[in-house]
Amino acid sequence: MRIELATVAGCADRPNEDWAATALPASGQGGTLILLDGVTPPTGDDGCAHSVPWFTARLGGSLLELSGSRRDLSLQEILAESIRRTAEAHGPSCDLSHVRTPQATVVMARWGEQEIEHLVLSDSVLLFGMSDGTVRPLVDDRLDRLPPGSLADVATVDARLRNKEGGFFTAAADPSVAARAVTGRTPLTDVRTVAALTDGATRWTETFHEGDWVDCLAVLREEGPEALIGRVRELEDADTDRVRLRRAKKHDDATAVCVTL
Repeated sequence: MRIELATVAGCADRPNEDWAATALPASGQGGTLILLDGVTPPTGDDGCAHSVPWFTARLGGSLLELSGSRRDLSLQEILAESIRRTAEAHGPSCDLSHVRTPQATVVMARWGEQEIEHLVLSDSVLLFGMSDGTVRPLVDDRLDRLPPGSLADVATVDARLRNKEGGFFTAAADPSVAARAVTGRTPLTDVRTVAALTDGATRWTETFHEGDWVDCLAVLREEGPEALIGRVRELEDADTDRVRLRRAKKHDDATAVCVTL
């Protein structure tokens, strides 16, 4: 088994809000992968004394612990419990009902001797490189299904779409959101490679259209996560007229993990 991971902050004067980790059991059988993309709040009050990196570290640490030690729990149950634990770690001055309380997208994969489980919440991406040579993207496409222009106004997004039915969901302070995640199980013999990417890394495919998911996974396997992120940065720098990026950040935090089983 080979595991490669790279992460690059979007801006030198801001902390990286992504979080990623993998773990293998002492027996050498199976493993787990966790990837979070912290949601950058707009300037102003978010009701909380804690930063997004504080939140992703707390949530990610709990997800890693429970997914590695509690095989009796489903990934949805692990996400719900980890959200609950993280919410309890906030102090009394934190307003966890605030729509912009610290939150993150979530990708999880856990494999054993027979199968691999997955969970995806919001717009980070999980890729399975299958034994027949195909690539299976596992995504939560709620954001893609919103009407064009729906995300243009922050106030409207927060009032009508963020963590609301008919909109999209992220892991924040409500454990019940775990039931909204995209989940499934796949026979382990069908999967050769597992890759997880935050949307700063998926720009290579989703924003700049340099290749499809098959091509993206090929870059990860042949050149590594750092090379993929490097390609994204070159494309971002070249988009001086902001034809592709438009209103998006020039550089976003970018993280990619590739596991060859």
